[in-house]
Amino acid sequence: MAGDNAPFEGAAVHAWHCDAQGRYSMYSDGVEDATWLRGVQVADAAGEVTFTSVFPGCYSGRWTHIHFEVYPDVDSITDAENAIATSQMALPEDACNAVFALETYDGSAKNLSAISLDDDNVFGDDGGEQQLATISGDRDSGYTATLDVPVDTDTEPTGGAAPGGGGAGQAPPDGDREKP
Repeated sequence: MAGDNAPFEGAAVHAWHCDAQGRYSMYSDGVEDATWLRGVQVADAAGEVTFTSVFPGCYSGRWTHIHFEVYPDVDSITDAENAIATSQMALPEDACNAVFALETYDGSAKNLSAISLDDDNVFGDDGGEQQLATISGDRDSGYTATLDVPVDTDTEPTGGAAPGGGGAGQAPPDGDREKP
């Protein structure tokens, strides 16, 4: 949504998240040349984007989340300094617990049990209240996560870190580095 709560048609949204083991393509050891679980969509007339992906894992010290950046248009997305909004979407605990019971997500349940939205270094300022997705569906048939994101279209892009796994100045898990 644009700052006036009008749909932000044409905005480009870049989203990315970790895999079931908490690894980020392009950044985590052993998958630096991979580009999975990343994508770009352009907002339709209703200001909506749709991504299809797998449920992200949970790594040590972070609540389960999906990163995203908003750009004024698709032509702007080639330079991270053009982003007009950067944030993360937290996923509800009940959905996380259902998914993390699967063997594929070994370790995620333990990591999630050691953190809360209040303790997370990104969501802790408000317990994720503004960034917690609404989820429908179930583990077996799939989930749909939704989040309304107001964007101030008058914001001057100030740039930021490359879109890796880290948040709030944190490196991705396992000491991975941000790419230039």
